[in-house]
Amino acid sequence: MISVEHLTKCYGDFMAVQDLSFEIDEGHVYGFLGPNGAGKTTTMNIMTGCLSATEGHVRIDGYDIFEEPYKAKKLIGYLPEHPPLYMNETPLEYLRFVGEAKGLRGAELKRQIEDVMERTRITNVRNRRISELSKGYKQRVGIAQALLGNPKVIILDEPTVGLDPIQILEIRDLIKELGRTHTVIFSSHILSEVQAICDRIIMIARGKLVAFGDRDDLEKMLMRPNEIIITSDASAESIKEILGGVSHITDLQFEEKGPGYVTAHVSTDHENIYDISRAIFTAFAEKGQALLEMTLKKANLEDVFIELTERSVNDANAPESQNAEPAESEVDGQ
Repeated sequence: MISVEHLTKCYGDFMAVQDLSFEIDEGHVYGFLGPNGAGKTTTMNIMTGCLSATEGHVRIDGYDIFEEPYKAKKLIGYLPEHPPLYMNETPLEYLRFVGEAKGLRGAELKRQIEDVMERTRITNVRNRRISELSKGYKQRVGIAQALLGNPKVIILDEPTVGLDPIQILEIRDLIKELGRTHTVIFSSHILSEVQAICDRIIMIARGKLVAFGDRDDLEKMLMRPNEIIITSDASAESIKEILGGVSHITDLQFEEKGPGYVTAHVSTDHENIYDISRAIFTAFAEKGQALLEMTLKKANLEDVFIELTERSVNDANAPESQNAEPAESEVDGQ
């Protein structure tokens, strides 16, 4: 559906996007994940034809976004981070204007406007000025304009920024609903949001692709080892001896919990953290030693995110890391 090949964008000596390549299949919700300034907005602006690339290609259903922009852009609905709304117009007036700009006319224009207003649940505010609407409704109007023309791909840049918790849940539900009929790509730096909505993840840092795949597969393949945290009144040496016969322990780190108490961070590569916690409990019981506290810390997408983004920063050479980097909003002219 979408092919991004060796995409690079430079601003002078600064590389906002570096040799980025990935393929997006039809019929999935993709989370475009990365820290602020990672290059998400730059990449999306290039993918939608709003920004030129220094090198590389973007093809939408086989059409090159730069060589065949009219055919490629007809397949895309785009909501920028800051929706391009006309505040003095009503949603109905604004959607009519956008629909006409997309080539819709007459009965088809009216039908699509009614359809997108119903899908985004803005029918009840259709005749109110956009300036009077809440941030959540403004986002819905922005999504509605992206749906006009029935594009195959919906691209949403930080669609929940600035919303309250209830509005965030409403927009998340809307994105899930859109994912049933469209290929949806949405960017975010909020891990819980990506976990709640998407089934596939594109993760970038410093303009480079650091991970791409199904959410569950990324957690299994890339996450740090599970960790069990135990507290005992045994010494660190005694704990080492007690755990010496427990397999699949990859690392032990100790800290003083207080006078006479030691906390041990036990890392394990075993797939089932409960099997290891049971083995630890049994080992302490067999030695007649008290196990005062046990906490299981299961690795998750946050661990993957932190590990991969930190690795990307550490892999960057010293001259690059010392360069002043413009904020992503400045790079994209926002």
